[in-house]
Amino acid sequence: MQVTLDKQYPVAAGVDAAWAVLSNIPELATCMAGAQITEEIDATHFKGSVRVKVGPAVAAFAGTIEVLSLDPVARTLKMIGKGADKGGSSASMELTAALVPADNGHSTLQGHAEVIVNGKFAQFGGRMMTSVSDMILAQFAETFSQKAQVVQGAAAPVSAAAPGAPAAPTAPVVARELNGLAIMWMLIRNFFARLFGRQT
Repeated sequence: MQVTLDKQYPVAAGVDAAWAVLSNIPELATCMAGAQITEEIDATHFKGSVRVKVGPAVAAFAGTIEVLSLDPVARTLKMIGKGADKGGSSASMELTAALVPADNGHSTLQGHAEVIVNGKFAQFGGRMMTSVSDMILAQFAETFSQKAQVVQGAAAPVSAAAPGAPAAPTAPVVARELNGLAIMWMLIRNFFARLFGRQT
């Protein structure tokens, strides 16, 4: 089953700060809840994993990322990610992301993705997969924006600090854990909302 996603998300930081996050693949991966880069094979190939918690159980997905292009002038990224779990389900995604300036010195993250899922994931159907993707991507964009704000804040001069005083350490931004129960509840809620013709 294939799902096409076209999204735009506001980023509360300028394009330079946002690009510093988008172009750093290990840092970018941590914007997705439960995801991390486990091995950097070379500058364009990575291995990673995603952990999804469903109640007390934790499912792990192993995968690879290949960066097809990274353009610092156009501020665009194109990559392919593939992953599978031990149960035989698999997914792949071809992503093109771009950053464009927005008002008030902020920026906009634009993304186009072609997602293909096989195995038990395909049983959800396109509409439910889109709903799940929307939830995950919204959380991704929120964390991305926070990370970009941290980068921009670190690059800005600290006028209030005394000359020669070290900058205060900034806590790293970490995405919340991907909760499978929350996703399942959202799917059930949306199902009944459509069934009765109203949103709960």
